[in-house]
Amino acid sequence: MVLTAKSIVEDSINLYSLPDVYFQVREMIHDPRFSVAEIGQVIAKDPALTIRLLRIVNSSFYGFQSRVDTISRAVSIIGKHELQNLVLATSVVETFNKIPGDLVDMTDFWMQSIQCAIMAKLLARKSVVLHEERLFLAGLLHDIGALVIYTKFPELAAEMLIRAGHDRFMLAKLERELIGFTRAEVGGELVHFWGLPESLSEAIFCQFNPGVALAHMMDAHLLSLAINLTNTERTVDEILALVPEETLSMLRLNRRQIEQAAVAAVDEFNSMFDVLAPGKKFH
Repeated sequence: MVLTAKSIVEDSINLYSLPDVYFQVREMIHDPRFSVAEIGQVIAKDPALTIRLLRIVNSSFYGFQSRVDTISRAVSIIGKHELQNLVLATSVVETFNKIPGDLVDMTDFWMQSIQCAIMAKLLARKSVVLHEERLFLAGLLHDIGALVIYTKFPELAAEMLIRAGHDRFMLAKLERELIGFTRAEVGGELVHFWGLPESLSEAIFCQFNPGVALAHMMDAHLLSLAINLTNTERTVDEILALVPEETLSMLRLNRRQIEQAAVAAVDEFNSMFDVLAPGKKFH
């Protein structure tokens, strides 16, 4: 049997399944028969998730004047769809919290993922994209395919990480040569199996080559730019020198807007990391 990104995900889906509460909340949010209070009651059945969500809503990231002490109150303030995204984000962090530390430092992994998520959201805002929160999720989930690869091929993954160093494009090239597919493809397939929007799976799938995206090319380009701005030693000027002018034109972004997003991302990251990945060490 030929290994593919899809077959690897199918073989791992039980290991990396999202909790039932996420799917319950998603279904209730899209059904007008359910009230805010009823959604809150479902989330409250998971004490750990409830605590995590309330920490996020009460963090400086949202900056509410008065303390929010119930999920129903949180829903009424931030909205049902924003709550759904927060439930997804916290569920994903929990789903991958047992990855062995010999291949990847999970604190560093989530640090980079959250940085990318915030950068993608801010770039989408500058680009005047509707529902910018979907880019936050794309950034947060962009590298989860790597975690599946680390679990399924630990020795090969270690070899590829050593050979590639910090070069993500070299790593993707090695993944394709040695296992036949990249982390981007695995991540895109996993997001698809979770039943998340096609815009997320296609953006993640096409992150190394956004020009091949079909239905969601803008999302793919925004995510690719966010990844390059957060997972590299290059300066903003060096990164933009590699971005075709027509891409920036399509995204409706100029150099100044991208620089502003990069600066703002630092402040937002500091307020989000501690509440989205509590217990992780970051200084």
